[in-house]
Amino acid sequence: MTKPKPRKTASPHHQVIQGTIHIHSKGFGFVTPSDPSLFPEDVFIPKHLKKNAVDGDFVEIAINSDKKSEKGPEGYVLSITKRAKEQLVGIVWIINPKGNYVLYVQSLGDAKSAFVRKKNGISYEIGDRLLLNVLDWGDENAPVLCEVMEKIGTIYDTESDIPAAVKDFGIRAEFPPHLVKIAKKLPKKVPKEDLSGRLDLRDLETFTIDPTTAKDFDDALSLSKDEKGYHLAVHIADVSHYVKEGSPFDEEAKLRSNSTYFPGECVPMLPEALSNHLCSLKEKELRLTISVLVDFDLEGNQLRSKIEKAYIYSQKRFTYEEAKEVLDGKIKSPYLPTLQLMEELCLLLKKKRSERGSVDLALPEVVIQVDKKGEPYGYQVVEYDITHQLVEEFMLKANEIVAEYFVKRSESAVFRIHEVPSQENLEEFYALARSLGFPLNAKPSQEDVQKLFTLAKQSPHIHRLSVAFIRSMKLAIYSHQNVGHYGLALENYCHFTSPIRRYSDLVTHRLLFDKTPPPNLEEIARTCSEKERTSFKAEVSVVLMKKLRLLSAYQKEDPSRIYKGVLSKIKPFGFFFEVEPLQFEGFIHISDLRDDFYEFNQKIQTLIGQNTGKSFKMGDPLEIVLSEIDLITLECKWILLQDVSKKPKSKKKKSFYKHTFKKKTSRKSRKKS
Repeated sequence: MTKPKPRKTASPHHQVIQGTIHIHSKGFGFVTPSDPSLFPEDVFIPKHLKKNAVDGDFVEIAINSDKKSEKGPEGYVLSITKRAKEQLVGIVWIINPKGNYVLYVQSLGDAKSAFVRKKNGISYEIGDRLLLNVLDWGDENAPVLCEVMEKIGTIYDTESDIPAAVKDFGIRAEFPPHLVKIAKKLPKKVPKEDLSGRLDLRDLETFTIDPTTAKDFDDALSLSKDEKGYHLAVHIADVSHYVKEGSPFDEEAKLRSNSTYFPGECVPMLPEALSNHLCSLKEKELRLTISVLVDFDLEGNQLRSKIEKAYIYSQKRFTYEEAKEVLDGKIKSPYLPTLQLMEELCLLLKKKRSERGSVDLALPEVVIQVDKKGEPYGYQVVEYDITHQLVEEFMLKANEIVAEYFVKRSESAVFRIHEVPSQENLEEFYALARSLGFPLNAKPSQEDVQKLFTLAKQSPHIHRLSVAFIRSMKLAIYSHQNVGHYGLALENYCHFTSPIRRYSDLVTHRLLFDKTPPPNLEEIARTCSEKERTSFKAEVSVVLMKKLRLLSAYQKEDPSRIYKGVLSKIKPFGFFFEVEPLQFEGFIHISDLRDDFYEFNQKIQTLIGQNTGKSFKMGDPLEIVLSEIDLITLECKWILLQDVSKKPKSKKKKSFYKHTFKKKTSRKSRKKS
C-alpha cells in the first residue's frame, strides 16, 4: 500500500498548532505544543508525514482529529517555522569520483547524510569530523547541502568526541570572558555577614555521599533518632544566595539550564568558582544551605517538617563505595551508627513508597572509564546498593515536602510532572511481561506493576522489563501546572535538591523565599525540559561512541571474543539483544542466521526455523561474536557464535552511494554540482 504524501495545507476540520518536534531514531516524531492551552498533549507524527523536519525544529502541524494511533493523537507537519540549528556536525563518509563529499550526520535522523561540494585547495579524508553550515535543507528527493566551517578532528581521535558532541547539540561549553572575571572575584570562604538571619546547624553530625568523581556537592545529610522517632535534615547548597535573578551568573545559567556530564568531563551550569567551590558542600568547610528538617515516627510516618535558611559544616565526604564498606564492616568509622540509622529509615520510606504503587527500577549503571585523552580503557558496573538508595529516598522526600509547601499555600512553582502513560503503551508492556512468564491480571493496577518488578528483581529479565517499562512511559518534564508524578505515585513533586546543576532547582529555591514569582515561569519550565532532553542526547551520543571504541579495542585484541547477550525484541526481519554487561543494544538480521531460514510467528512473538524447528524468543540467552564495527555510522555487525564458521547466505548488498545518494543528486536542482 502506498503511503500518503506529506500535505501542504491542513484539512478544514484539522486543528493547526505550533510546537517543537522531537525525532525518534526510527524516524517518527512527537510535537510538544508551544501553547498547552490550545492542545494539552504531545502529538505523534508518522515518519512519512514529518517532511524534512529534524530534531528540535519548531514546526506548524495539523492534528488529524479523525485518527488516533497507539502513540496518541496523530498529526502531520505543514511547515518548518524555525530550524533548531543552522549548523551540523558530520563525518566524511564517502568521497565521490568528482571529489565531492558525502557526510554521515547522526542528528539528521533517518536521512543521516549531507553533501559538501569540493573546494580547490581544501581536501578532507574519510573519518574527518566537520562543523557544517547548512545552505539548503533539501527535501525528500535531495540531500542537505552544506559548507564546511571548521574541522573538529577525526573519528580516530578520541579527544574530539566531546567537542564534536558539544558543537552538534549546541552545548555552551565556554563561559563568557566577563563572567570568568566576575567569578575570579568571588570570595574563597563564606563571609561572616552572610550568616546573619540563618539557622546555625554546625552542631549536627553532617556528611555527604557522592560518586568518587564528584566535585559539585549539592546535598548533605544529618540524621538522629530518639524514643519519638527519626529526625532527618537534608541540606541543599544555597546557590540562590550567590546567583541572584537577572545577574550575569543567572543569565548564563538560564541559557544552559543544567550541567552536562560526559565520561571523564563535565560542562557545568555554573563557573567552577561556584559549582566546585563556594556553593559546593565540601568537607570541613562552612557552607550556606537551604535545609529541610523533617521528623518521622518510629514506623517512618512523617510527622512535621520545615524549610530553613541555614549554614552547616560537613564533617566527612563519603563516596558510595566507602559508605558501603563502612556498613558492611569492612572499614571502621565513627559515622557507622548514623549510616545504620539512615539504612533503617531508608527501608521504612522505601516500603511506604512501594505500598503506594511507586515502581522502583533499581538498575545497575555502566560507567565507561576513560583516560585523560578520552580513550576508554574499561567499564565499571555500579550497583544500586543501599547507599545509593538511602540518598535517593531522602532526596525524594525533600523534593516532595517542598512541592507540598507550594501546593498548600497555592503558590506558583516549577513542578516535576510525569503524566499517566497511554493504555496502549501499557498493554504492550503487559504483553511482554506475560510472554516472559510473569502473572498479571487483565487490568493490572500500578501496585500490581510494582509487585511485578519486586518479583522480577532476581530474574534475568529484569533489565529488559525495566527498559520496556521506561519506554512505555511518557517523559517526566517541568511544568508550572501540577498534574502529579505517575512513576513516583505522588500528587506533588518538584526538583529542589540539585541547584548547582539544574536551573529548575535554583528557581525553586528562589520561589521558597521570594513571594513574587517571575512572570515567565511557564517559559522557564519549558526551556528546562528542552535543555534537559538536549543534554541527555549529547551525553548518550558520547557514551555510545566510547562503548563502540571499547568494543573496537576488544575486537583488535581478540577478534573471536565471545559476548553474552539476552534477546530483547523480535521483529519479522530479525531480533535485537542486550550485550551484557555493557548495556549495549545489538541486532542480527534474519538473513545472517546461517543454519536455517526463519519465519516470524507474530502470535507467539517468535522466529522459527523452517527445517530445524529452532526458535528465538524474548529472554533467550545468546552467545555472539562481533564481526564488524563502523565508528562513522555507529553500526555493529554481530553473528551468533554457532554461525561463526558457517558461510553467510547469499544476498545482494546495497550500496548507499549507488542506491541513495546518486539517485538523490540526479535531480536538475543538483546538476550544477
